[in-house]
Amino acid sequence: MQLAYAADSCWRGKLRRRTVRFMSRRPARAPLRPMISFTFDDAPASAATRGADILEAHGLRGSYYVCAALAGLDAATGPMADRASVARLAAAGHEIGCHTYTHLDCGQARDVDAVEDVARNAEALVGWGIPTPATFAYPFGDVAPQTKHALAGRFTLLRALNPGFVMEGSDLNQAPCVAVDGPFGEATALRWVARGAGRRVWLLLCFHDVADDPSPWGCTPRALERIAEQALAAGYEGVTVAEGARRLAV
Repeated sequence: MQLAYAADSCWRGKLRRRTVRFMSRRPARAPLRPMISFTFDDAPASAATRGADILEAHGLRGSYYVCAALAGLDAATGPMADRASVARLAAAGHEIGCHTYTHLDCGQARDVDAVEDVARNAEALVGWGIPTPATFAYPFGDVAPQTKHALAGRFTLLRALNPGFVMEGSDLNQAPCVAVDGPFGEATALRWVARGAGRRVWLLLCFHDVADDPSPWGCTPRALERIAEQALAAGYEGVTVAEGARRLAV
């Protein structure tokens, strides 16, 4: 399983990351009102329990991007949610989205390998009794041009990790998202919440584990609570990524 990330730092990698955003684009409509989505990559068990409980207590539902091959295993963000936990999330109204099966990096893998890994993951989730995933998140937020083109027609939205809002003309095949991690993750998220309040924008936030002593990629339960409370107080409508994509598809 590929859990550690090392960006391709050569000039070709830097050029690819710059240029891929202009390729295979699918523009979005502007939302009618500010929307927010809480997404969780890899589905750590803590996100599927404490994270889900917090969202549900605020009338919200999240989007969990599951790697089927990681289910029940230990990882850098703690134990991963198992098959039964993922099923409970789906039954409670949370979205189960698609990652790659093995957390394969779509930016550095061959396009044929990445597409095969994505298809294998979607098939595994359906085999668990989960509805066919409607949206996808690139592991590490990265993608190569050929892979982006190949995956573009398979999902209603493909989420990256370049910070920003989804707004009029944004690319639904490489949608921006703000990572909420590390010691400044909560402050970063709250700045974006404040920046988008009252505007026709959609803010996607990416979390991993939700724990009192989180990993470097996680956040505390209280931080997640504060972000949800501030977003609702600012007038954002909470939507799953699948619901938001349905509204903004051109």
